[in-house]
Amino acid sequence: MKLAIPVDEKNINSEVCISFGRTPYFLIYNTENGEEKYLDNSAIAASAGAGIKASQTIVDESVEILLTPRCGENAAEVLEAGDVKIYRTFKGSAKENIDAFKENKLDELTEIHEGFHGNGGN
Repeated sequence: MKLAIPVDEKNINSEVCISFGRTPYFLIYNTENGEEKYLDNSAIAASAGAGIKASQTIVDESVEILLTPRCGENAAEVLEAGDVKIYRTFKGSAKENIDAFKENKLDELTEIHEGFHGNGGN
């Protein structure tokens, strides 16, 4: 299974980025073979719609699970349409959150916020 997680650096021990749409990078992690792939987030500089663009990147990578601390409603709609389930991360590294997910210790993210809609809020 492929999962994605927003990270501050191209390193599995990087902290999870608090902003899904404006994260610098996405770690795409394959739970079956441990393969790591890092994507630059082209949506980071978008004046608006960063979450939507970031979500489409995740969907285009055939990701099944997104681990993130929060997600806006427009981004969540794109992810839902792409059959991507969203789980809430905790403050810690990508590796710690991936391990927690594998151990069924992360909850699905059900509190979707309205989004920042061009306000650049993190």
